Amino acid sequence: MEPDTAYMALEAPVLRLQKNDRVQIVVSANAPELAAPFNGGVGSYRVGDDGSVSTTVDRSAAGYIVDQTGAIDFPILGKMQVEGRTLDQVREMVRGQLVAKEYINNPTVKVELLNLKISVMGAVGGQQVLQVPEGRITLLEAINQAGGLAVVADPQAVLVIREENGLRRKIVNDIESRSIFDSEAYYLQQNDIVYVEPKMAVNTPREQRNRAYIGFGMGMFAFAISLFALFK
Repeated sequence: MEPDTAYMALEAPVLRLQKNDRVQIVVSANAPELAAPFNGGVGSYRVGDDGSVSTTVDRSAAGYIVDQTGAIDFPILGKMQVEGRTLDQVREMVRGQLVAKEYINNPTVKVELLNLKISVMGAVGGQQVLQVPEGRITLLEAINQAGGLAVVADPQAVLVIREENGLRRKIVNDIESRSIFDSEAYYLQQNDIVYVEPKMAVNTPREQRNRAYIGFGMGMFAFAISLFALFK
């Protein structure tokens, strides 16, 4: 990339739910007791001394798992097809059914993806799995959070391995090129794997010791040959 030059970046794509995703759906209403039965996957609710009902949202709760048919099993409403839908679409679907079936007249529905995680591997400062509570992360941000590129990293061979519709594919990126801002992998998706290839093979400690022994042995052999030639 050229210094002091502005480059256009792609707009962040909208995340769509996939099989095995874990999604949290919180329903609220003016009368909390009406919403409580629909919040079985978000924590717990309690009844106060005055009869009021309040919901406690727990991010560590299991939420709802998108099964292999692309559906979640939502309390009272039953099976709901959510695979391929955005979080906004799921929110409107839940809200629409609550109103249409006259459970709640004016509900508020919040939908959140709980398993937005990115694995960063290869020639980086620290290989790890990143949790992304903000709901959005770029390829450059993920590398930075993993400790940046290692000395042996090849910035022209940063791979993003992505699974979509049951198929896994590899997207090659050059993060030193302006093309990185046009890459479909610039904004990462849930369960993406980022692999930074090294420029050269990195020797393990055992391989380094073996190379040292071989070098020492060859040096001693050459020294012996020199002595033999000297005193011959």
